[in-house]
Amino acid sequence: MSMRYVSTLKENPAIYYFKDKESQNTHILSLLPTDPPTRELAIGEATHIPPTPDTFRENPRFLDIMNEVIKQNAAKDPRVLSEAQTMASQGGLNFKSGGMSTPGRTTKSTKKKGQEDVSGGASAQGGTGGNGSGGFIHVTDERCPPAFGRIAWPENIFGSLQVSGDGQIDGDGGYQPSGAYRVVTNDGILGLTPFLREKLTERLRQEEEKLRK
Repeated sequence: MSMRYVSTLKENPAIYYFKDKESQNTHILSLLPTDPPTRELAIGEATHIPPTPDTFRENPRFLDIMNEVIKQNAAKDPRVLSEAQTMASQGGLNFKSGGMSTPGRTTKSTKKKGQEDVSGGASAQGGTGGNGSGGFIHVTDERCPPAFGRIAWPENIFGSLQVSGDGQIDGDGGYQPSGAYRVVTNDGILGLTPFLREKLTERLRQEEEKLRK
């Protein structure tokens, strides 16, 4: 019996890519290993591997599903909960402008023009200084985590949710997608936390089963 091997991206092994049988120079990218891939649920397609902003075209349906999954699960993500607690413990230090930070991580690229430092004070989004009244944090892509105390570049922000002054998130945190997120940037392709990636993959499998019926 012959074996078929599925290729994954070197920079993100959780993402599979397949030759598009309908277009010689195109690859279909997916979080599912199904071969042939379910085009309706694919992340998108690219004319070059690894994909770049100029060679990638995203799948709107995938983005809709991803935003639904993040809205339903971001407030339960251990990493998001941990970072919300970290922000609260800083007395509002990282709530300014809703910035989400990750202590101890480094970025792939240097600070970009327009990327803000976060040094406390009242948030323009209704966040807090040190009075413990709460604020907003961003749920960001893992491909280029912001340096501690800084805000992620808009193309790396999935959306925002509200956190109380003691670092708690009520329900889904009133999650709102940013509208500026890009699946592929110069820093790489989609990078979800392990928790959110598992939830999204689970949802995609469910959608795939529906399409097969």
